[in-house]
Amino acid sequence: MVAYIIIPGIDGSDGEHWQSRWEAAWGHAAVRIAPGSWSRPELPDWVAAVQAAYVRAAARGGRVVLVAHSLGCWAAAEWLARARPEGVSAFLSAPPDPRGPAFPRAAAPTFLGLSARPLPCSAVVVASDDDPYGGPSASAALAAAWQAPRHSVGAHGHLNSASGLGDWPVGRELLRALVSG
Repeated sequence: MVAYIIIPGIDGSDGEHWQSRWEAAWGHAAVRIAPGSWSRPELPDWVAAVQAAYVRAAARGGRVVLVAHSLGCWAAAEWLARARPEGVSAFLSAPPDPRGPAFPRAAAPTFLGLSARPLPCSAVVVASDDDPYGGPSASAALAAAWQAPRHSVGAHGHLNSASGLGDWPVGRELLRALVSG
């Protein structure tokens, strides 16, 4: 059995976002984080929200997979570095570059000082070649620092609702590969 923790970016993921579609398909096997600071993210709040979701997901038994998008990738990575849980994997999609020009500095200042470091679990970084928040070189550098393979999915923007991915079959296949080891 696999439990999935949905970790969206700023403002959460709307109903057309692939994360929300996957969550609906997984039903009770999915837990979405619930930070109090969706629009003005505070790193401690988001890390605590990942911890709370992990407690709920782990109570179901089996493996836990973090499914993160955008700023949620940083919350996931920071939680993993602190908690160092066993039996967890991480699907990290469209991680933004905190040093890049498009990073939402004013909205998420507590995320600015983060540096990617090796993750204590199996992970994959999924990136678009034309993501305005982190281009190919930025996502490759993050993947290398996190010690996770990087998979390019072509030019699809920020891999969000505006990208028109729908249920995103390519992403699901990459997630299946991560889960199956």
